[in-house]
Amino acid sequence: MYPVWESEFRARMRSFELRRPPREGEVSVSLKVRVTSGCFHREHSPHAYVLIDKHLASVSAGRSEFGFVEHESGPELLVYLALATAGVTLAKSVIDLIIAIIKARSEGVKNGDRPSDPVEIIVRRVGDSDRFVEEKVIRIGHNIPVNHSELKGLINAAVKRLAGKNGAKTANPRLKGTRRKRHSP
Repeated sequence: MYPVWESEFRARMRSFELRRPPREGEVSVSLKVRVTSGCFHREHSPHAYVLIDKHLASVSAGRSEFGFVEHESGPELLVYLALATAGVTLAKSVIDLIIAIIKARSEGVKNGDRPSDPVEIIVRRVGDSDRFVEEKVIRIGHNIPVNHSELKGLINAAVKRLAGKNGAKTANPRLKGTRRKRHSP
């Protein structure tokens, strides 16, 4: 039996796909920005969410192409990837939104948001036979500057690996030695 949060994740992905079914050659994935400890939601991070909401408003025209879900542990983006012969990459607007969330977290902590624990970017999807796969891409402290091109490369590499996975667990070599734990969303 699946843990409750994995069942909720599957339902969330199905709901996203019902809103706009995937086109031929597309795969739906989740990009989660999760705090490593504590909370990262409006109540504890009001300064960050002012900036996140501002960025979301600026990209609202393309919102039908992605979903934004708030969780106590941090925001989640549900997106489609085009599986092209040239490879799998995320839209620039999605990468920019992830970076905006991380920068908003940093600014929020500077302005009093608590807690200030690092965030992890996690790529998830439901693979063949309804199997859950995820990969932790990177852990970033609130005081670490975001390198746009490095982050883009790490996320795109993770989504490429997961886009072809049928449910097997993957590991990011940059996180070697960290324990993989099951967490709630």
